[in-house]
Amino acid sequence: MTAVALTDSELTLTNPAQGKMVELLDQVEDNIEGIRVFATPGGCSGVSFGMTFTDQLNAEDKIREYDGLKVIVDPATLEHIRGVEIDFVGDGAEARFVFNNLAPQGGGGCGTCGSQGGCS
Repeated sequence: MTAVALTDSELTLTNPAQGKMVELLDQVEDNIEGIRVFATPGGCSGVSFGMTFTDQLNAEDKIREYDGLKVIVDPATLEHIRGVEIDFVGDGAEARFVFNNLAPQGGGGCGTCGSQGGCS
């Protein structure tokens, strides 16, 4: 299957995020295709974001590849994260991935999602 590539304007990863994702992938099974970014209903902006390992690529998926690391996004999720930069910040128990530059999804929310600080 020929996957459609995500562009810089659709999704980017910082160097720390790339490094941490590669580190995590090295700890899992060999049959993992990559890391899937997903959106689900909930959270302060009406949508929550997360990531998981995946062993499947669907025909409609789009992929961002960094030196063999594949970040996979389905079309519905892409509508919520277009233009997002995924970063990895902190260390120890406080370390986490953050989604910077999220567009506001409407509804009052908590005031932090879509801000420069991102959401985790």
